[in-house]
Amino acid sequence: MTDQSPPSTPALDAIAAAGIAHRVVRTERASSAEESARFQGIETHQLLRTIVVRRGEDDYLFVLVPAGRRFDWPKLRELLGVRRMTMPDAAEAHSVTGYERYTITPFGSSRAWPVIADAAIVDEPVVSIGGGGFGINLHLVPADLIAGLEATVADVSIEEAPHTHD
Repeated sequence: MTDQSPPSTPALDAIAAAGIAHRVVRTERASSAEESARFQGIETHQLLRTIVVRRGEDDYLFVLVPAGRRFDWPKLRELLGVRRMTMPDAAEAHSVTGYERYTITPFGSSRAWPVIADAAIVDEPVVSIGGGGFGINLHLVPADLIAGLEATVADVSIEEAPHTHD
């Protein structure tokens, strides 16, 4: 199978320009978080999903949540002091970040929206965040990720219910 991923993406260019220590890990396109983590040689909970949330008119933010957890609307509303927030559809998310769904990352986004990193990531030795294309991943130390994105660290997630196999 040949690698069809681009040699670079806005995310790769942005993280390199910022001088943030990282490693680019390219894999084939994964069909699940578990498969992506396996391809990258990390634990599933080290894999971060970037979720775009709309707070208001032309006002968005990125929420970084580890796989296996989901962000909790009440915790996020309380943190931000906002009563109503929504998740934009794929077209709107693309228009405000420059990335298509499942490749969204704060690095190299067309606009620098605020970033909230879930507190569950801080003790990991390394986390993986999207590199702006399918199968392009950035591995970095959580402290470098948080500092590089000027992220607010907060408890904004809850554990997803485990899948039961009867």
